[in-house]
Amino acid sequence: MSVTIYHNPECGTSRNTLAMIRQSGVEPVVIEYLRTPPSSARIMELVQAAGMSLRDALRKKDTPYLELGLDDPAVSDDALLAAIAEHPILLNRPFVETPIGTRLCRPSEVVLDILENPDIGPFTKEDGEVIIDADGKRLR
Repeated sequence: MSVTIYHNPECGTSRNTLAMIRQSGVEPVVIEYLRTPPSSARIMELVQAAGMSLRDALRKKDTPYLELGLDDPAVSDDALLAAIAEHPILLNRPFVETPIGTRLCRPSEVVLDILENPDIGPFTKEDGEVIIDADGKRLR
């Protein structure tokens, strides 16, 4: 099974997602997208495969989103892609691709919906939130 995660190791959501993938028995391809940004074409492939708009894939918090005026609905996808190319932090994370599908895994437990082995056993996020209890019951 091939799994790819577009990962930011500084992001707790991304770290939790990566941990769930690994706990499923898979070692994914990890692309640190801030170091190796995907092309504009690749970004559009990910966004479309996830069934979302490019605007929905933008990260607003702790980014230059507002200062660049990207909150203006008249800003085109081409302009959004140019902004992401210049500031990769604008692309929300983590995007995960598996044979089952592609998702923006926010919250991180969304990844369970696209793993071939979602029965990963108990899992608690870094912040202490229990996602799967000791009996294997998914709580979120």
